[in-house]
Amino acid sequence: MNRGRNTDTQNSTMTEATPPSKVRFEFEDADETIEEAATASSNLEEDSAMCEPEDSSVGGDKTSADYYFDSYSHFGIHEEMLKDVVRTKTYQNVIYKNKFLFKDKIVLDVGAGTGILSLFCAKAGAKHVYAIECSQMADMAQEIVKANGFSDVITVLKGKVEEIDLPVPQVDIIISEWMGYFLLYENMLNTVLYARDKWLVKNGIVLPDNASLHLTAIEDAEYKEDKIEFWNNVYGFDMSCIRKQSMMEPLVDTVDQNQIVTNSQLLKTMDISKMTSGDASFTAPFKLIAERDDYIHALVAYFDVSFSVCHKMTGFSTGPRSRNTHWKQTVLYLEDVLTICQGEFVFGTMTVTQNKKNPRDVDITLKYALNGSRCTVSKTQQYKMR
Repeated sequence: MNRGRNTDTQNSTMTEATPPSKVRFEFEDADETIEEAATASSNLEEDSAMCEPEDSSVGGDKTSADYYFDSYSHFGIHEEMLKDVVRTKTYQNVIYKNKFLFKDKIVLDVGAGTGILSLFCAKAGAKHVYAIECSQMADMAQEIVKANGFSDVITVLKGKVEEIDLPVPQVDIIISEWMGYFLLYENMLNTVLYARDKWLVKNGIVLPDNASLHLTAIEDAEYKEDKIEFWNNVYGFDMSCIRKQSMMEPLVDTVDQNQIVTNSQLLKTMDISKMTSGDASFTAPFKLIAERDDYIHALVAYFDVSFSVCHKMTGFSTGPRSRNTHWKQTVLYLEDVLTICQGEFVFGTMTVTQNKKNPRDVDITLKYALNGSRCTVSKTQQYKMR
């Protein structure tokens, strides 16, 4: 849910806080992309809506104990993702402008949704594309493939990656848009790694092949008061027990870059071609240095992804200094209001693990401290992304 903040300044395609030593992505033809946004989103919207099922609800009377897959049966989620121009046009540019990677290759699309990435690959000259989708949207993807004349190139397979039998022993390329809020929410990354280990040919390609998680700090007094402190006095009644719970729930929202108080810290990098599933759980240190005198009410996490095997390094950032995406940013509110002066720093560690009961959920432990001239604090907070 958008906070209603001013986001007019959020129009760069890469965060200014990226360390100088890190290769900067080039969001290819960014100006062209912006100019074509209306046309692109219109075309993509047609992809998601070109087929009307006999039953207006994708699942019909079907109920599912697996809410994750059931949630992806609804058109609205796919509409939002397709209309995310940064997301979808980046994948399109990666595929169309690097056709040499896809020409006559066998491609596996993990979590295909409407099949848009499979369609891109087929149009780029792939020999065959296997599109795996577990939700009811697989039926729509099949219709979309047929309607666009790619039935001989794209095979839609309905089911879980871990339970599917591919018609081929190996694939040359695995492509997926697996990233969730906070990068790791929903844990689809493990599914991609499973597919990589089972089917990807030696020296095969995974797209995207790199991802990184970043952290910064913001001043957010007004919104914290509205979302968190509200529970202390609700029409004259104490509902602070809910406040305790609301503090533990990271807020996915759009942050105005003008609220940023500190530098940005790289927490974790992931090489999708080589990492193991256990690498997605980690503890990382951070040190956020204040760029001005201000208050800190929350830490903010965001991620970048890159396609390094392309002719030209391509990727995008979901940071607050970049163009908005449907992932927005993840806000972790602090119990204490930190008063910080320019040059002082908040330091600590962040531990990220899969929830034991539901591996698609993420548990976050934040240890932070500030030894400043106006504020001294040391605390540990727990967050749960559900």
